[in-house]
Amino acid sequence: MHIVSWNVNSIRAIIEKGFMDSVKKLNPDILCLQETKATNSETLNVLFPLTEFVTFANSAHRKGYSGTALLSKNKPLKIIDTANKVDKDKEGRLICAEFTDFFLINVYAPNAGQALERLDYKKNWNSRFLAFLKKLDSLKPLIVCGDFNVAHRPMDLKNDKANYNKTAGYTQIEIDGMDAMINSGLVDSFRYIHPNEVAYTFWSYRFNAREKNIGWRIDYFLISERLINKVKSVNIHPEFYGSDHCPISLEIDL
Repeated sequence: MHIVSWNVNSIRAIIEKGFMDSVKKLNPDILCLQETKATNSETLNVLFPLTEFVTFANSAHRKGYSGTALLSKNKPLKIIDTANKVDKDKEGRLICAEFTDFFLINVYAPNAGQALERLDYKKNWNSRFLAFLKKLDSLKPLIVCGDFNVAHRPMDLKNDKANYNKTAGYTQIEIDGMDAMINSGLVDSFRYIHPNEVAYTFWSYRFNAREKNIGWRIDYFLISERLINKVKSVNIHPEFYGSDHCPISLEIDL
């Protein structure tokens, strides 16, 4: 099974930047998108040409904000409601699909904000999210993918010392949140396969950051420990453009 995750930073914008060709080249069995920034109907209309997939969308109540989508060549057993359990403010941050042998959770975690004004909000959100994951993991193994909006370790961003506890995505509170997920029995599959590789999934649009490779690794595949031996490859694809994030992919035997 080939799963691709991509923060598209507006589905309507990326569709004008070769998105359909990129999907064909990536050739996923399941495609998870974050930050669609569109209503459910707008998202489904944009993705309608991808007829080989069953498509689900979860938009935020606030227009043009957040949002997730999940496309799968095999129809899930069901989509699990996450609004009351995790995403209480209905920001469209999760889609959870149940398959025969696993749960797939597509996540766009909150950003702590330019002045860290949402850091407490993110801490509480992470706590609810972790409780939700633990409950699911007691039933079936998990594949959790998406934009977690946190660089976990110093090697996961270019300028770690300058950003530590000053910049959203690299505060100790956010690092602790990722630690809690890892300590609960989830594995950062990219780091498991590539323990020493410096690679990024996000670059600011400012200061030619992508050209200079001044980036952050904030997009992940977290896998239940009991699945990790089934993982064949985990890759980051900076050659694909159209967003300030690049896609990431997972090959797993399921």
